[in-house]
Amino acid sequence: MITRHSEFLNGIKAELPILMGVVPFGLIYGVAARSAGIPPLAGQSMSFIVFAGSAQFVTAQLIGAGVPAGIIILTGFIVNLRHALYSASLAPYLKRLNTRWRMLLAYLLTDEAYAVAITHYQKPGDISRKHWYFLGAGLALWSTWQASTAVGIVLGAQVPASWSLDFALPLTFIALVVPNLKDRAGTAAAATAGIIAILAASLPYKLGLIVATFVGISIGIFLESRHNKRTRIHKKEDDAGQIHSIVEPSGDTTIEHAEKEGG
Repeated sequence: MITRHSEFLNGIKAELPILMGVVPFGLIYGVAARSAGIPPLAGQSMSFIVFAGSAQFVTAQLIGAGVPAGIIILTGFIVNLRHALYSASLAPYLKRLNTRWRMLLAYLLTDEAYAVAITHYQKPGDISRKHWYFLGAGLALWSTWQASTAVGIVLGAQVPASWSLDFALPLTFIALVVPNLKDRAGTAAAATAGIIAILAASLPYKLGLIVATFVGISIGIFLESRHNKRTRIHKKEDDAGQIHSIVEPSGDTTIEHAEKEGG
């Protein structure tokens, strides 16, 4: 019999292989946050409150570059927009839970927790206790992230200033982005954003980053929409061809078939 306890433990076990890759990123974030001039308490608080690796890396980089707070907040919001999609796909499975449960799981929702949770929810079977699986996976990731960032912050404080670590954040961000460039739209969006960011680097208040972000997203959405439209058109043409072959298996047109019947 599947119990809450077994579901919770299974969620932790499912997350364990992923945690091996989370630890290095937590360490790098902690070190990079210190090199960006973020105080230790603030750096750890960001891990506790924000709990979103990509947003934290970008935020630390922008803080180190002296970007205004408004732009930092907007950029973090854009980076985390994907969580809205995660939430939408999980909502049907969580609608029976009370508000406290939904708020807790929303806080623990990350890329890694979502990956194992949605896979488990989509398996056949009773879902009444599957939220404990989600909780186990989320807490395993949360505790690992907090511990690894704390260690990184301590290590970062020991790194001499002469060891300039400014390269750590850009390299980490590139490492996060490149593996996800799996189609034409994503590649074009990233390339466009990168080129514009370089060309607009001289704009005041780091506005070049925002311009690059919006243009890159616009290019990606446009290409993705065009691709989806072409896919739908081709599908309709294929469906029409299949229907025609079923109705007229002899290969005759409707007129030719009628003439044969009459002749």
